Amino acid sequence: MRFSFRQLEVFLAAARFQNITRASEYLAMSQSAASSALKELENQFDIQLFDRVGKRLQLNELGRLYRPKAEALLAQAQELEQTLSRHSEVGALKVGATLTIGNYLAVGVMAQYMNTPTRPKVALEVANTHSIANRVRAFELDIGMIEGELQSSELEVIPWRHDRLVPFCAPEHPLARRKQLTDDDLRRATWIMREQGSGTRQSFERGMQGLLPDLNILLELEHTEAIKRAVETNLGIGCLSEVVLADAFKRGSLVPLPLPEHRTFERQFYFILHKQKYRSAGIDRWMELCRAL
Repeated sequence: MRFSFRQLEVFLAAARFQNITRASEYLAMSQSAASSALKELENQFDIQLFDRVGKRLQLNELGRLYRPKAEALLAQAQELEQTLSRHSEVGALKVGATLTIGNYLAVGVMAQYMNTPTRPKVALEVANTHSIANRVRAFELDIGMIEGELQSSELEVIPWRHDRLVPFCAPEHPLARRKQLTDDDLRRATWIMREQGSGTRQSFERGMQGLLPDLNILLELEHTEAIKRAVETNLGIGCLSEVVLADAFKRGSLVPLPLPEHRTFERQFYFILHKQKYRSAGIDRWMELCRAL
């Protein structure tokens, strides 16, 4: 580009005040710098934009022709500068989420995020915690949302919201009539569980510390809906996020089981970002919508 925005600012200020001294004062620059900028603009294109009458500058025909174009261009540049300074434009995002979050929370956030004037797109990848972390680490995802705990020197792990795992069974299961379960009840039960390595399984095993070697695990499945269907058919009992089970509890197709008082399945959902990742307005907006759930 053969001209600068500063040169256009000097041109427009000179056209407004018809005096280079007043123009330079308005732009908070020296008179000599303003004069040089205007001369450079004219010399670069071998044109003359003003008629000089003493210290007075009078726009000539060429100056009057180019003034509105320069005004429009500079206004657009200033608008862009303000937008960049505010980081206010939300753009396309690549989001990764673990199974529970991706299937039961992220889709609603996507709808809100995309319902803005710029209509930004969101690409959602659903995978396990390990895979999501690797993709964020490689800058292949802008942000991750996980349900498993994670330690990484490259990633920023930000607490998002609390969650709770809930043991559950079919309404006709014998344990459904119990007011309080014991550790012996948990040992004797047949379990339908998430697979090893999932965030849900990690939280379950932490809550079942001391009982794990004695548990009777019949099936390990990757999908929460498959676990719910298996439990509905009375193959065993399960343990999943309360987010996953809310609708089934309302319908009565599944019922929650009361844990022994000394056991808890409280856990945390997290955002993960690469520590070197630029926090764009889109990422901030996504996190804001997630926190409002």
